Amino acid sequence: MKYVDEYRDGKTARHIAAKIRAEVKPDRSYAFMEFCGGHTHAIFRYGIPDLLPDNVRMIHGPGCPVCVLPVPRIDAAIELAVDHDVILCSYGDMMRVPGSNRRSLLKAKADGADIRMVYSCADALAIARDNPQRQVVFFAIGFETTTPPTALVIQQAKKLGIANFSVFCNHVLTPSAISTILESPEVRDMGVVPLNGFIGPAHVSTVIGSQPYEYFAEEYQKPVVIAGFEPLDVLQAILMLIRQVNEGRAEVENEFVRAVTEQGNRKAKALVAEIFEMRPEFEWRGLGLVPYSGLRIKAPYAEFDAEKRFALAPSLGRDHKACECPAILRGIKTPKDCKLFGKGCTPENPVGSCMVSSEGACAAYYSYGRHQQRSAG
Repeated sequence: MKYVDEYRDGKTARHIAAKIRAEVKPDRSYAFMEFCGGHTHAIFRYGIPDLLPDNVRMIHGPGCPVCVLPVPRIDAAIELAVDHDVILCSYGDMMRVPGSNRRSLLKAKADGADIRMVYSCADALAIARDNPQRQVVFFAIGFETTTPPTALVIQQAKKLGIANFSVFCNHVLTPSAISTILESPEVRDMGVVPLNGFIGPAHVSTVIGSQPYEYFAEEYQKPVVIAGFEPLDVLQAILMLIRQVNEGRAEVENEFVRAVTEQGNRKAKALVAEIFEMRPEFEWRGLGLVPYSGLRIKAPYAEFDAEKRFALAPSLGRDHKACECPAILRGIKTPKDCKLFGKGCTPENPVGSCMVSSEGACAAYYSYGRHQQRSAG
């Protein structure tokens, strides 16, 4: 397939890695955060840390939608299925994320709740049409990439008059999270997490474009390079970041030119703006309450808002005390710093959200055996 094999060529990867080694200054350190979990997965899958000099460190950010959803929102989804007797439709990864007392949607399903795995939000709408006597709720999660499809099914439900369908909205916004990371004491004051630049998300940027990242380059003087998910994309982005740091530049550069433009997908953004509005704040696992970082359904479509249709009890649930997912999502710790990693917490029996999705740092770290090798940071 075009634009796949070309970006996995080993000879070209070694050539870019040689350029990185040649241009890295031996007397300084470089620390770059890949925000998106897709990049974390690629970094481990293709052994990129082994191609980098020791003074180039990759820091894993909070870029997995499954990972960043806090326990109270998972508890609310379980409550919808168990206490309100709805058909709850969820993506597969979310079904395994532990809520309070390590109870997950999968365990609730085993106990008798009607929870169904779907591959798209359109599947959930179809289930609602096929079951007019039941309330059907779609458990919507994700960054800007998956928000337009959710907006579309809400629009379709209204046009078709499907009254038994609603959405439990947990869509979150990438730029707000990046701002919170850069404003955190660990980055700005204490220097515990030294950040010299970001690898910008790929799929998110196809929707929002490269323009939103200009603020971070200008305000925080942090270079951003938007990159695709293939190994050559990631290596080239690292080289571009190193060059910016060496030259004292802080700009937004687009390595992923085959898919990302400056303005992004205008049609998708217009659809999202029609259906959704920003919440004043939204809780992220690891980051806490982040201002204007989550979306909610606008008043004209309020009939499809599960939070308005059903009275949900507030949850005070929190992560397992020994789980280091919150610190890992902030880049403060790595998976191997967690006492549970690879022992009490594995992909088959996850304690924290980072071990569930293949894009979670812990799952990627574990799946590719990095816990048995030299740490990548």
